[in-house]
Amino acid sequence: GIFQSTKKLVLSTRAGRGRMLEFLRKNAANGLSMANLVAGLASVLCSLNRQYSHSCQLLLVGFLLDLADGAVARWLNACSALGAKLDDFADFTTFGLATALLLQPQGILDGLLVIAYVMAVFARLCFFSSGIPFTYRGLPCPYASSLLAGTFLLMEGNITLLRITAAIMILFMVDQGLYPHDKVLESQLWKKVVYAGGVVAILFLPTAVASIYCLAWSTSYIIFPYAIWNCKA
Repeated sequence: GIFQSTKKLVLSTRAGRGRMLEFLRKNAANGLSMANLVAGLASVLCSLNRQYSHSCQLLLVGFLLDLADGAVARWLNACSALGAKLDDFADFTTFGLATALLLQPQGILDGLLVIAYVMAVFARLCFFSSGIPFTYRGLPCPYASSLLAGTFLLMEGNITLLRITAAIMILFMVDQGLYPHDKVLESQLWKKVVYAGGVVAILFLPTAVASIYCLAWSTSYIIFPYAIWNCKA
């Protein structure tokens, strides 16, 4: 009796541990998407309270989280329709709404620019399918967001320059040009080093250093997508 009870307890413990591990495997990427969503919402709140520096830093954290969640989903073979919807919603919140609020609209023209930016991100997420594996049609919105956040921090909130940059990013996002899937965490070692450098810069180094790093990273992908970032796994 004692032996059978112990055996059942061990088996049930193993089964419970197995279910927990399976749950974690299936939802690891979703957890990263949720973290990206929370970063975006926190960025929105910071902008509403005119704490734009904190808002930019949260956007850069969201940029790192977004690059990681897809890689984790593919690595764990846990891609799902729910995960894709959650990722898109997080991206729209962080790289659409939260990023657009950096433009600090004061009048009708400013407001139209904000609306245009948000709608460009919406169109980019919902309607731009390249039909080619590992290729985007139009600039992925996380890179536009990273560029705007880095520009804001480096230029100490020069709104005119930021609005000009945002208008250019809108054109890049709605353009039909093809961008390669960077697959930073699943490709060559140097791309993983770039990602690790971004983590260190954003989380531990002075704001100016993190801004320059993210500006260089984003600009290289935006301007030279195939010359530098063409994916070769």
